Amino acid sequence: MPRPRLSFSFSPAATLALVVGLIATTALFVSMRRLEHDKIELDFQQRANVRILTIQQQLDQTIQVVKMLNQVFTTFEPVSREQFRLFTLPLLQRHSYVQAFNFHRLVAEDQRISYEEGMRRLYPGYVMNELENGRAVPTKVATGHLVVDYIEPLTGNEAALGLDVTRNTHLSEAVQWATDTGQPTATSLLTLAQGGGVAGFLVVMPVYRHGAALDSVEARREAVIGDTAAVFNAATLIDKILGENGMLNDASLDISVYANGEADDRHLAFRKLAVPAESRQSPFAGIPNWLFHDRPDPIIHDFDVAGRPWKIVVSRSAQLFTERHNGSLATLIGGILVSFLIAAYVHTLASRSRRVQRLVEQRTSELSLANAMLKEDIAARRRVEDALNLRQRAIEASANAIIITTAQAPHYPIQYVNPAFERITGYASSDVIGRSCSLLWADDHDQPAIQEIRAAVREKRESRFSLRNYRKDGRMFWSDVYLGPVRDDSGEINHFVVSLNDITATKRYQAELEFQANRDTLTGLANRNLLQDRLRQASAYAERYGHPVWVLFFNLDRFKFVNDTLGHHAGDQLLKVVAERLRGAVRETDTIARLSADEFVLVLPERTEEHLSAAVVQRIMDAAARPIVMESYEFVMNSSVGIAVCPADGSDAETLIKHAGIAMYRAKEIGRNNFQFYTPAMNERAMERLRMEGDLRNALERQEFVLHFQPQLNLKTGSLVGVEALIRWEHPMLGTVPPGRFIELAEEMGLIVPIGVWVLRTACMQGVAWQRAGLGSLRIAVNLSARQFYQQDLVATVRDILEETGLPPQLLELELTESMMMSDVEVAAAILRDLKDIGVHLSIDDFGTGYSSLSYLKRFPIDLLKIDQSFVRDITLDPDDAAIVLSIISLAHSLRLEVIAEGVETEAQLAYLQKHGCDYMQGYYFSRPLPAEEFLQRFSASATGHKLITSDSGLPTAAIDG
Repeated sequence: MPRPRLSFSFSPAATLALVVGLIATTALFVSMRRLEHDKIELDFQQRANVRILTIQQQLDQTIQVVKMLNQVFTTFEPVSREQFRLFTLPLLQRHSYVQAFNFHRLVAEDQRISYEEGMRRLYPGYVMNELENGRAVPTKVATGHLVVDYIEPLTGNEAALGLDVTRNTHLSEAVQWATDTGQPTATSLLTLAQGGGVAGFLVVMPVYRHGAALDSVEARREAVIGDTAAVFNAATLIDKILGENGMLNDASLDISVYANGEADDRHLAFRKLAVPAESRQSPFAGIPNWLFHDRPDPIIHDFDVAGRPWKIVVSRSAQLFTERHNGSLATLIGGILVSFLIAAYVHTLASRSRRVQRLVEQRTSELSLANAMLKEDIAARRRVEDALNLRQRAIEASANAIIITTAQAPHYPIQYVNPAFERITGYASSDVIGRSCSLLWADDHDQPAIQEIRAAVREKRESRFSLRNYRKDGRMFWSDVYLGPVRDDSGEINHFVVSLNDITATKRYQAELEFQANRDTLTGLANRNLLQDRLRQASAYAERYGHPVWVLFFNLDRFKFVNDTLGHHAGDQLLKVVAERLRGAVRETDTIARLSADEFVLVLPERTEEHLSAAVVQRIMDAAARPIVMESYEFVMNSSVGIAVCPADGSDAETLIKHAGIAMYRAKEIGRNNFQFYTPAMNERAMERLRMEGDLRNALERQEFVLHFQPQLNLKTGSLVGVEALIRWEHPMLGTVPPGRFIELAEEMGLIVPIGVWVLRTACMQGVAWQRAGLGSLRIAVNLSARQFYQQDLVATVRDILEETGLPPQLLELELTESMMMSDVEVAAAILRDLKDIGVHLSIDDFGTGYSSLSYLKRFPIDLLKIDQSFVRDITLDPDDAAIVLSIISLAHSLRLEVIAEGVETEAQLAYLQKHGCDYMQGYYFSRPLPAEEFLQRFSASATGHKLITSDSGLPTAAIDG
């Protein structure tokens, strides 16, 4: 007969132990899992928001490119094709994400034939065309045509030249809206005519007829003559924005940008997937996200780009639970294993007890019954103790503070706190047992979360919130708090459990992100973002209440000197001091922002009870100019201030800052340490300077510079001994530009060194050419700028040019200024000695106007002193000037130096200089500076050494410049 099969089942005690262990494990796992998930979600939100903010700010800055281009058409009339090319060239170099700049011209049907004929003279075979089913066909007859007239760069965009975009509904709608509003307007996403059919968008801005009234929509439509546009490759633009800010390498973020208010792939401008689409299916797709995946909800952000709604969607790719949640996973696995071990152990004890019981029952029922009851009681107590010990150890090992309170209103006294509570709050268990949790709030009872706490305990429900708490020593910390009710065997709530997690570091990081977005990290002042917002508010205030708002562009004079001498650390300390002084000099309601190194912008709204005046500006400048001691040196930081007034000088932030900046540069031009109010004339001057900067960059390459030469005569022999080479700029539109208008600009732009090398080489070549033409050995004098003088390769450059041109070194004279050499005497003396070793002549130009020391003058190997024309001008009228000239002549001769006087314009001046022993002269009395060809024609018959000036100071008639 077969043996009966024994069935296996857990004993009730083992089942109870298993259930209790699994419940405790699940509770701990869920709590830790939720905290870990929230941490990941917060990290995702921070990284996503940084990328959203970067894309939005950079897209806003692209609109400024269109405004800059449109400003050219607003300032000049008309704008030639060459001017359009020259202006857009630096913009294309600086903004590589721009595919092209266009000018759409509005051409009426009756003007079409003459317009096409004019364009064919520039572009043979030109014909206006339009796109039909993606192909270019001749433009059909219509009332008017909006034609791509100018486009830069033309290379690669030939397909767009002459394109009639009137039938392009996307572009026509944008142009119509921009015309009506006068503001830059973006198209929706469209296929570009150039670039192989890629998706992109255009930002257009209307161009109105100069002088037309623009006070209504009808007037703007009547006055419009076309529009300027910038063409952007949408995907390339956003890819470069993220790439330049180091935000493309995050393998956990998906970023999609839509050029419309809807997240529709038809309007997709850019998409970056952290994981390829074919690999995105998770093997745990059926498992809830909260359990084994971290997939926070996508962040969707709507914003505006030139009047067009855009949308950014940032989502996080799914990650397995084990990638970031080792703690909760270990708790889950460990808890399950321990629960099963305890259950198995209890089951073993119970089984053994039953076997003993059956054996004892066979012998004596009474003893068996007593023993069984005793063992069962011991086993039950052991099970309860083990379960309690397990829960106690888990709570004490928790990194979060655990608090257990009674449910007795109104104070809900504390019954238990774990070690993490003591570590986080500084309170010992004995300090808080029997007291209310409100002791952690100190006096900070106005927090909204406290009302939520009271409602939760009153309604006996769970809740979660963030709260400011205070440690025993008074220090505040932020905590993420979970509150849950605890029920007894009858289902009644008799306790509350509170889990408290310290999130102070997370809050601090959020505050730092907000600070960095709106504040200058060095001074704590507002940055450009916050300044834009404050200026918008101030402009609205000015328009509503009629009180003007002053915008001050504040720039420190000679701040670069502090950086160059004491270093950037000292410069940063100085900027902090100046920022603090500016705070003390204005009202709390005023705004101070730092734009860049030493540039500040102050926004001063006028109040009804307090009017703004020039005295207010002077008080601010005086506050900043108080002496500052840095590393045992005392500095007085004067300032130049430009002032623009809202709404008279503009109503938007960019215009006000630009106009105030123009006024500031005007203050620097007229001597620094003053303030200037903006005027329209300053804007014209700034635009002229901008044009001249662009032309100056290409002047050397286009061979627009020429040299004029002014002769120098020996006053003792009356013969021609040398010339001074003077640069002139033959501008194609402005004519001859004197050096006073462009030399200082060339120094600021860093072009003075290549220009100086060109002057030196050209002058030497001309000297050799004159020798071959029979003029003899003329000494060529060339001026050196300070930056050129201190170039490390100056001596090698001079030596190479002399060898290249074949000019003897003794026929080259280098003119230097006093201030140039006195900035660093030791270095200057070494350079002069090296130059002297080559064999060239050295002279000090404008002698007497600087601050040289005679002791240093002895150390310089100088051959010649040049008396400045400011002294020569009045030597026959002003006794002081005559005494200075005599002193210079006497000083030079005592040092065995020769003297030349410049600016000689009258016969009386010439006679005076001859009488008192001056060696050489140059000036308009004898000849103005002449071009090389004219110089050769005038002096070819009088070779060097022939007398051109008589001993009684008379000049031959042929030599006097008419």
